[in-house]
Amino acid sequence: MPITLIGRATSINVRKVLWTCAEIGLDYTFDKDWVGEAAVRRRDELLALNPNGQFPVLVEGDWSLWQSNAICRHLATVAGREDLLPTAPRARALVEQWMDWQVSDLNQAWRYAYLALVRRMPAFTHADEIAASVVAWNKAMVLLDRQLERTGAHVTGPTFTLADIVLALSANRWRLTPIEHADCPAVDAWLTGLAGRPGFTIEVGPGVP
Repeated sequence: MPITLIGRATSINVRKVLWTCAEIGLDYTFDKDWVGEAAVRRRDELLALNPNGQFPVLVEGDWSLWQSNAICRHLATVAGREDLLPTAPRARALVEQWMDWQVSDLNQAWRYAYLALVRRMPAFTHADEIAASVVAWNKAMVLLDRQLERTGAHVTGPTFTLADIVLALSANRWRLTPIEHADCPAVDAWLTGLAGRPGFTIEVGPGVP
């Protein structure tokens, strides 16, 4: 069945899915006409697919799926990519644990600082809130750094998984945001080691936070 991914190419959540598609060699259509007037004109279309009105959305015939991590897991499962998402319960739980940490703890940490310093959103200008977000963001990245020190390779162990995809994009955002960065040599080495992966150069390499 033909597969369509809808969303903006600059969205970090859309880029998670695009990288996953590159890893599994998926044949799909990318509907990225969601900027400016087109986004306003197609608002009802988006809401019919995702009542939250957010990207990305995966469409397969008359079935749609939203939430980026859920889409990544679905695609890896359908493709039979047990390397990306193991079927063994404990191994899978570890991958999902770190994916969930990315969308909860890590996202919550960077949100204020990123929206203030990169997006320049008027509602995010309070200096104390920015500073607190930077501290929380660096604390989270140090936690990730220690995990990578323990594994010596990828987020959950020796094998590249979906956890590496979602967290590499987040780590790239941290690295490119104009803040004082904690010393995280394991994170730096991990990102360097991922450079040859399918999709990395396209989704991380251009320097989009």
